[in-house]
Amino acid sequence: TSYGIGNKRFTDYEIRVKTNLPIFKVKESSVRRRYSDFEWLRNELERDSKILVPQLPGKAWSRQLPFRSDDGIFEESFIEERRKGLEAFINKVAGHPLAQNEKCLHMFLQEQVIDKNYVPGKIRSS
Repeated sequence: TSYGIGNKRFTDYEIRVKTNLPIFKVKESSVRRRYSDFEWLRNELERDSKILVPQLPGKAWSRQLPFRSDDGIFEESFIEERRKGLEAFINKVAGHPLAQNEKCLHMFLQEQVIDKNYVPGKIRSS
């Protein structure tokens, strides 16, 4: 969903999780995330873990439109392509056994607000 006007516009994406993995304390959740949140997650996973983190889809249309300041990022077709790329990214990450132990992934998938001042670490299954 896109919000705002002018240069204050942004798009967010709904992430729904349904899991039976014991390491996740919440079995069903729904959160909304912006592209910058996905960038944060990727950086956190890359910094501290031993997994090869997949690339994110591009930030803007590959063709830069000189007469537009938004690079076409609010076009429906771009939003849908990016959504597919973000879905593939999060499915790969969430499906990785080592990533499933990372606090940042749990926060990203299950907390309404991401605490970017959190202490990185592993989740212990109960």
